[in-house]
Amino acid sequence: MIFKKRKKLITHNNAFHADDVFACATLIILLEKRKEKFKIIRTRDEEIIKNGDYVFDVGGIYDVEKNRFDHHQKGGAGKRENGIEYSSFGLVWQKFGEEVCGSIGIANRVDKRIVQQVDANDNGINISNPVIPGVIPYGIYDVIFTFHPNYKEFSPDFDNNFLKAVNFIKGLLQKEIEEARDQEFLHNYIKDTISKKLDDSKLLVFDEYVPREKLWYELASYPDFLFAVAPRSVKKDSWKLVVLPTATGSFEFRKSLPPSWGGLKDAELEKVTGVSGVVFVHRNLFMAITNSKEGAIKLAELALLA
Repeated sequence: MIFKKRKKLITHNNAFHADDVFACATLIILLEKRKEKFKIIRTRDEEIIKNGDYVFDVGGIYDVEKNRFDHHQKGGAGKRENGIEYSSFGLVWQKFGEEVCGSIGIANRVDKRIVQQVDANDNGINISNPVIPGVIPYGIYDVIFTFHPNYKEFSPDFDNNFLKAVNFIKGLLQKEIEEARDQEFLHNYIKDTISKKLDDSKLLVFDEYVPREKLWYELASYPDFLFAVAPRSVKKDSWKLVVLPTATGSFEFRKSLPPSWGGLKDAELEKVTGVSGVVFVHRNLFMAITNSKEGAIKLAELALLA
């Protein structure tokens, strides 16, 4: 019987950040997928580091062939075309993301959604600006910071807290990979539906369930459409009319539903619209719910004329 040695995952000790936590979680998912055993070592001892199988965020070396993924050395470890420099997470993901996800398309989606944000923050690159003074976006790096020991602790246990953070992020990353797979499927479904559209109306009608947030994300690149109709769930027992935003992540819309509909429901809404089976219209005018596909389409047609 051949006993395989456990792979050594080595990073720095003491305080940790989102990049080393995510890099570690990625490597764990990778090695578990390969059915390889491993151990995590947190140190700055050069003698220990040089014998690591995977070394990240420490060591002062970026060497993809030797699985050395540090970015703190002079000159860093490269950057993307958009200017975002790589952190240890991005370097690990660049090599192993496709294997972890099962396809380059899924890996690229995760890179765009999470990896680049972590890389940017760790390298001090600002990618967003608060629009309300004093209200700062709460990012995944803030979540990681909550796993640190309390600053008043005399003998803080950084290693144990690091492992807690890695375990949390591992689950999150696995869920994000799953979500990216779903998004890829829906991307192809939405693209196929648009390609089969026979008229030039500003309304898209989907026969299968697509979550509102995913409609917003995917249809951001189709600016000619104003509204979308789709089942509210896989059961198709109710339908939604969704207003499309001007850009991904924006709450500014290409065309809102009529103001007179806002906040109304059931009989009151039916009286105003003349459409039977209506359930409600969101008071901010970006969504309506009906009991039937036909009702949702009728509301959309009325809204387009308003």
